[in-house]
Amino acid sequence: MNITKPARGSSPAPDHIMLSICGDSRYTMAVTWRTSTDTADGYVEYRAADGKTMRRDSENSVFKSDIDESVMHWAKLENLTPGTKYYYTCGDEKNRSGEFSFETQGENVEKFTFLAVADFQKGEPHDLPDYSHAGKLFKKVLADYPEIKFILSAGDSTDCGQHEQQWNGMFEGLRGVIESVPFMMALGNHDNRGFADYEKGEGRYYAEPAEFFVNQFRGSYPDNGAENWKTENYSFDFGPAHFIIFSINGPEETDEWAKKDLENTGKNWKIGTYHFPIYYSGTDCENDDAYPHMRGSMELCDLMLSGHEHNFSRSFPIRNEELFDRPSQGTVHYMLGNGNCNPPGSRTVPKIWHCAFFPQEENVSAFAIIEVEKDKLTLTEMLDDGRIVDKCVIDRKNDVILPYAVAPRFNRPRMMFKGMDPGLAQVDVPPENKNGVWYIAGAVLASFIGADVLRGEGSVKISLYGHTAEFVLGSDSAQTEKGVLPLGGEVYKGARGQLYIPADGFAKAFGMKWCYSARNNFLSFEHESESHPVPFQP
Repeated sequence: MNITKPARGSSPAPDHIMLSICGDSRYTMAVTWRTSTDTADGYVEYRAADGKTMRRDSENSVFKSDIDESVMHWAKLENLTPGTKYYYTCGDEKNRSGEFSFETQGENVEKFTFLAVADFQKGEPHDLPDYSHAGKLFKKVLADYPEIKFILSAGDSTDCGQHEQQWNGMFEGLRGVIESVPFMMALGNHDNRGFADYEKGEGRYYAEPAEFFVNQFRGSYPDNGAENWKTENYSFDFGPAHFIIFSINGPEETDEWAKKDLENTGKNWKIGTYHFPIYYSGTDCENDDAYPHMRGSMELCDLMLSGHEHNFSRSFPIRNEELFDRPSQGTVHYMLGNGNCNPPGSRTVPKIWHCAFFPQEENVSAFAIIEVEKDKLTLTEMLDDGRIVDKCVIDRKNDVILPYAVAPRFNRPRMMFKGMDPGLAQVDVPPENKNGVWYIAGAVLASFIGADVLRGEGSVKISLYGHTAEFVLGSDSAQTEKGVLPLGGEVYKGARGQLYIPADGFAKAFGMKWCYSARNNFLSFEHESESHPVPFQP
C-alpha cells in the first residue's frame, strides 16, 4: 500500500537522533532515533577512538501518531569506559546515519556544567513549526561553553506535544545538537496538549498520561519513575548531584515515588525539575496543581528548576511557606525564562518570595548555565544577546547564597494575595490575631483582588470568583450563595473602621486557601483560578 508521508515524516533513514542519560552515565548512554515502518529494527555501531567497533541492537516500537506511523528505536550502550569519547552511527544495514560522538562521565567527577532551558516551543507555522532560532541558540551556547555535559529542559519543548508536527519541528530545530549532547526533558503542559482540530486550534485537551511523549521516549530515560507515570517521571545522577524530574500528571503518586527516591540518594545536591513554578511571578497564576500534593518531596530538593511563565525569577530558600536566608533552611525555586523568543505578556510582577526577578517581556531568549561542585552551585541566567540577568552562588560549605539577600520579616502582620502585597490599601489595616484566630480587613483584600465590594452600615457584600458572601458586624456566620457559612469567629470593627473577618471563614467563602508565615509575619492567600477579576461596571 502506498502511503503519502507528511512533510518531515519518517523515512527508512534514521532521523530524530538523540542522546540521553539512561543509567550510570559513566558506563551507559542511550541513543534514540526514528524510522518509517520500512525499517523494523536497527542497531548502533560505536567505538572509542582507539578501540574496536561494537554493536548494540535496538529495542523497537511502532509509534502511531496523528499524521504518521513510524518506528522508534532505542539502544542502550553499556559497559562503556568512564571519561572516554565514543563515536557512533545508528540505523540498519541499508540505512545508516552519519557519525556522531559523545563522552561518558569520568570517574569521581566533583565539578561539571549543564545547560538549563525552558519553554522554547514554537507554534508557527502550524504544519512546519520553526525551531531554528532555538537550535542556533543551543549551538552558540555549546560553542561558548564546551564544558556543558547535558541539556536539561524544564518543559514545553513543544507547543502541542500530542501532534507530531511539533516533535518533527523540535527535532529539526535541534538537529546538530542533541546527537552529541544528552537531552533530558521534563514534561510541560504544552508537551501533553492536543486539539481535536489542530489546524484550527479547536477542542483543546491534555493527555494523561502524555502518550506521544511516552511513546517516543520510554526507552530514552531511566525506567525508575512512579509506577503509573513512567517516562514522565525519572531520576538520574551526575557527579555530586542527583536529578529528579517531576511529571505534571499524577501528583499524589509522583510525590510518594519522589520522596523515596530523594531519601535514598547519597549525592551532595538534590536538583528537581517541575514545569509549573511553585513560587510563580504571574499576577494570575497558581500552584494548586503541585502544592500541597508534592510539597513533601519538593522540599527535599536543594534547587527546583521550572518554566511555564516565560520569565525569570529566583526565590529565597523556602520551607513550609516561610522565607529564609540560608540554603540549609529551604529550597531555592528557580524559574528559567523562555528559550525561544516567547515573551510572556505584561502579567508578571515580583512577589514577596522573590529575591531576583526579570519579566523578560523583550523579544529575547533566556537560558541558565549551572556549574555544580561538591559544595557549591553557581547559577548564571543569561539572555541570547549576552546580558547577564542574574548570577548567584549557593555555597553549602559556608551556608550562604551570594549575592546576599535577606528575606523580609515584618514588624506587624500583612496580607499577601498570590505573593503580591496590596501595598497602600493595607498600610493601616493589618491582620489581627485574637485568641488564636486570625482576622483580616476582608473588603480591603477583596478590592485589591478585583472583587465587587458593596459596603453598607455594619455589613459588606463581596462577589469574587463566582461566589458571593455577605459579612455582618457581630455575626459569626456569613450568608453565601450556598447558604449560611460559619466563620469561626465574630465579625468586628477594627482599624480604620473596617470590618474584620476571620481569615479562615473569608477564604472558605471564596474557595481560597491561606496560611500564616510565622517567621515572616504575613498571611498568604491563594486561589486556583487564573481568571482576572474586574469589578462590574453598570
